[in-house]
Amino acid sequence: MQNPLSVLYRDDYLLIVHKPAGLLVHRSPIDKHETEFALQYARVLNGGQHVYPVHRLDRPTSGILVFARDSDTARSLGLAMMAGDVAKTYLAMVRGWPPEHGQIDHPLREEPEDRRLKGEEQPVRDALTYYRTLAKTEIPVEIEKYPSSRYAIVELNPKTGRKHQLRRHMKHINHPIIGDANHGRGRHNRYFAERFGQGRLMLAATRMAFRHPVSGKPLTISAAPEASFLEVLSLFPGFDVRDHSEK
Repeated sequence: MQNPLSVLYRDDYLLIVHKPAGLLVHRSPIDKHETEFALQYARVLNGGQHVYPVHRLDRPTSGILVFARDSDTARSLGLAMMAGDVAKTYLAMVRGWPPEHGQIDHPLREEPEDRRLKGEEQPVRDALTYYRTLAKTEIPVEIEKYPSSRYAIVELNPKTGRKHQLRRHMKHINHPIIGDANHGRGRHNRYFAERFGQGRLMLAATRMAFRHPVSGKPLTISAAPEASFLEVLSLFPGFDVRDHSEK
C-alpha cells in the first residue's frame, strides 16, 4: 500500500510530513473503528522506529504535520509550541467576504475527545487568531437567499492552540470554512461536494516556522495544499497558491 504521507523535511531529530485530509493522526475514542493513522505511516517512513507527534492536525485538515524522532526533541518542541514560539500558517476558503485583515480574540470552551464527557462543564480558554484575506470571488449561483454567492481565501495565523480553533473562530465572525460539517453552513458544503464530486474541509496547514529544537537554527517548512483543495481554488481566477505557501 502506498504511504499517504509525503516527507517535507527529515534529519536526525525531526520527521515533518504532509498529511492528506481524512487521515487521523493517531487513535481516538471518537473514531474507534478506524485502523489507519498518520502515526503508523510515519513509523514506516522512520524505518519502523517509533515517532512522537508534536502537535495535532484535525482529521479533515490537510497539511504540515511534525513528528519528533526521540522523546527529548518532542518535549523541547512541545514546550516551544506551548510558549507560542512556533508560527503556524493555514489557508482556508470561507463563505462571504471578510475584511482585508483582522484578529479574532474570542475565548473557547474546551471540547473533550471523549464523547462521554460532553455533558460535563469544561473550562474556557483564551483563543486568538489573526487573519488576512488573500482573494475573493463571486459565483452566479443562488445557494441561500441571494442570486449569487461570495467566497474568499484567507490566511489564518493562530496564536493559541485550542481544539478546532480556526473552524470555531471563523464561524464566530460569520465566515465559516467551506466543508466544515460541525461549524459551517450545510447548503454551501453540499453545493461544493456536488460540484467537485467530493466534500472536504477547505483548511490546510501550509507553513510552519520555529527554531530547530537541537541546533537552534531557524527552520521554515512550506507545503502547497493537496490536489482536492487546489481544484476548488480554481474558482478564484488569477490566484496562485504558491505565492503564499512558499513565503
